[in-house]
Amino acid sequence: MSAAPSLRRRLIGGLLAYVALLSLAVGIHGFVVNEHAEALVWTTLLDSELDFVLERMAREPDYHWDNTSTLAFYDERDPAGIPAELRGLPPGVHDEIMVGGVQQVVLLRDIDGRRVGLALDITDLEQNEMDLGIGVLGSAFAMIVLLGIAVAYSANRLVRPVTELAQQIGQLRPHATGQRIQVDGPTSAEIETITGALNDYLQRHERFVERERAFIDSASHELRTPIAVIAGASSIALQQTDVPPAVHGQLSRIQRTTREVEQLITLLLVLAKDPARLARAHDRVVVSELIPEIIEDHRHLMRDKDLSITFVADGDEAVVAPLAIVQSAIGNLLRNAIENSDRGTITITVQSPSTVVIEDPGHGMSPEEIAAVYARLARGSSRDGAGIGLSFLSRLCEHLDWKLDVTSTQGQGTVATLAMHGVRT
Repeated sequence: MSAAPSLRRRLIGGLLAYVALLSLAVGIHGFVVNEHAEALVWTTLLDSELDFVLERMAREPDYHWDNTSTLAFYDERDPAGIPAELRGLPPGVHDEIMVGGVQQVVLLRDIDGRRVGLALDITDLEQNEMDLGIGVLGSAFAMIVLLGIAVAYSANRLVRPVTELAQQIGQLRPHATGQRIQVDGPTSAEIETITGALNDYLQRHERFVERERAFIDSASHELRTPIAVIAGASSIALQQTDVPPAVHGQLSRIQRTTREVEQLITLLLVLAKDPARLARAHDRVVVSELIPEIIEDHRHLMRDKDLSITFVADGDEAVVAPLAIVQSAIGNLLRNAIENSDRGTITITVQSPSTVVIEDPGHGMSPEEIAAVYARLARGSSRDGAGIGLSFLSRLCEHLDWKLDVTSTQGQGTVATLAMHGVRT
């Protein structure tokens, strides 16, 4: 994705576009006004001069007009008559007409059944007008350049506080404490308001994080103690030889539930910590060595099913994460595979880098059902009945930069791929 243009660039671009459009509008307006004024001047000048000539001819029958270097009189009664370039024109003033290679403005009038005209040579005037236009364009360009420099300088001064504020915000780090936005020198009331609001938010965020960490630390300690007592008591009870079968089954259930609660507490603590801190604080877990233990922990779920599990280790890379979290993540996927299969073989493959693929022979899912699974993962709104649940597993993958992918063919089973190489060593 391309970066958005800066406020400074947009401000300078907008102002320069405004100056250019304003200059264009002024130029067009000046051109229209000039042409209109020029037409009025030519009409007034030629009308008055032609009226003078015709009036004198009426008073003095022997009067003869002599053309000058710039003004010519045409009369159909004269031997020269009307030039061919003017014969097809209607009565009125006609500007920029070429007559004999000379640019003229011509007034034509019909009097007593004959056509007369008065022509003014405007070649020099048009050249002067062209030179003046070039000068105006040059001055307009120079004005745009000077205004551009002034606009750039003004824009820099205007947006500098916003730019500095954006840079400070970009340097904020979620894990750091005591961060505040500083405003140096005089600034606007809006910048002060934004800065005050951000600093207030940062302060409230720090207090919230401190309260949450204190709560998590306290809750984890208070929860682990009774859980450890229950786990120890159930383990001792299961070692007794005179425990009835029904009680033995209930004690086993208590022990499994206790282990799941321990995993859940560990998961909550992991989600509350920064992944970088987790990488520094935990040991390396070799996934291929962990899978057999996870399989044995879930064999009781296959007692009433015609299922078997095959394990293939194609890689032995290690991940840096809490052991209980890795066990829970893989165990949850294995539990789902067992619960959705009745017969056949579940294949667990460890691939490089640090990827676990669990393929079950279950009923499979339609594309709509797979979409529903991903929707639940995105919402994080379900526990799916056992283990840490797909919702927690989704949050775990996002937090640790892992990736969970589920593909399925209806009637042919499901393949779950858990890539844990986001934090591999």
